[in-house]
Amino acid sequence: MKGNLAQVRSYPRSVQLLMVNQFTINLGFYMLMPYLAAHLSGTLGLAGWIVGLVLGVRNFSQQGMFLVGGTLADRLGYKPMIIAGLVLRIVGFATLGLVDSLPALLAASAATGLAGALFNPAVRAYLAADAGDRRVEAFALFNVFYQAGILLGPLVGMVLTGVDFRVTCLTAAGIFALLSIVQIRALPARRANDTQTIKGADQRQSVLSQWRGIVANRPFLLFSVAMIGFYVMQFQVYLALPLEVRRLGGDGTFGTVAVAVLFAVSGLSTILFQTKVTAWCKARMEPGRALTWGLLTMGVAFVPLLVPTAVPVPDGGVRLWLLAAVPPALSALLLALGTMIAYPFEMDTIVRLSGNRLVATHYGLYNTICGVGITLGNLLTGAALDAARAAGVSALPWIALSALGLACAAALYGLHRTGRLAPPMREAQPESVTA
Repeated sequence: MKGNLAQVRSYPRSVQLLMVNQFTINLGFYMLMPYLAAHLSGTLGLAGWIVGLVLGVRNFSQQGMFLVGGTLADRLGYKPMIIAGLVLRIVGFATLGLVDSLPALLAASAATGLAGALFNPAVRAYLAADAGDRRVEAFALFNVFYQAGILLGPLVGMVLTGVDFRVTCLTAAGIFALLSIVQIRALPARRANDTQTIKGADQRQSVLSQWRGIVANRPFLLFSVAMIGFYVMQFQVYLALPLEVRRLGGDGTFGTVAVAVLFAVSGLSTILFQTKVTAWCKARMEPGRALTWGLLTMGVAFVPLLVPTAVPVPDGGVRLWLLAAVPPALSALLLALGTMIAYPFEMDTIVRLSGNRLVATHYGLYNTICGVGITLGNLLTGAALDAARAAGVSALPWIALSALGLACAAALYGLHRTGRLAPPMREAQPESVTA
């Protein structure tokens, strides 16, 4: 961890702030969101479909508005969108803890989703711009801070929710308020690298024309579609793996602990090894090959889950615990490794495919495409898990997810071999950062 901190200090102040920013955002988000459904259904006594609606509105507003958020960031500057997103999160989180009417809950949920759509593309575009030639390494460090927030957030939230969920909401809102003050005072103002172009010819171009230009960027669209599988597989740490643990180990204390181990394995491995994995990959392979190996590793991650489907399941004892915990934990570790390999090169590839123009807008569209893919992928995964168990073919979902990883790896390899992941382009030179 000391090595990570030393690397962080080697970057400009803006990059350091953005990394701390992302850690704090995830800390506040994950200390609240894992416990929101229980609050809505338990404390407020809302029906299951209403709980699903409130949670779905947040996801829909975020995924649906990523493109808009990215476009605004490119036109108005990165810092205003980051601040606007943080302020919306303050309002949304505080409201979730203080109201009980459905319209207010829906509005608060939509606000939290829109907040993510505003600051996520802006943060990544800002980081890419100020990291310069060290983009890949910067995104590796960024993922360390990202995962640290995910790991710590639920633990803090568990303690606070044990007191009162309203305390959790107000604390999360307070964290975002403090972060907003720090960003307003300390984060340098930053506009897109091609600001001068946007002020000139591109300013006369409508937003729809700019969007049509991005949609016409075939390598970018092919890359975005190929990477859907990356996010579908990555999300199984929160969906399919916990369900498999509970299927074998039950819903008691063991199941809860085993699921916590999954998250710990995923988060801690990234915190400890992300920068080492990135340095090793960058020294030995091109970005396209790294992406291919990352997706291939994630596809292989589901192979250990075939073990419980091929051997008799013990009735209890240590053997059952090992069978319920070890294969999912190994899968979580391999998924984390695949993510460590691919993620920094994924973020860098988006910048290169954009030609370093309208970078935040490209990130926005990319997030929207992958977000739609995650939703459909999770629906299909859930349906496959139910159908496989009903038919007594429990290996089928793991085979399907492995096949998805292999297919996406093959697609990325094809894009790499045909030169579509590194199209000829002349990147715009970053302009100086002004306070």
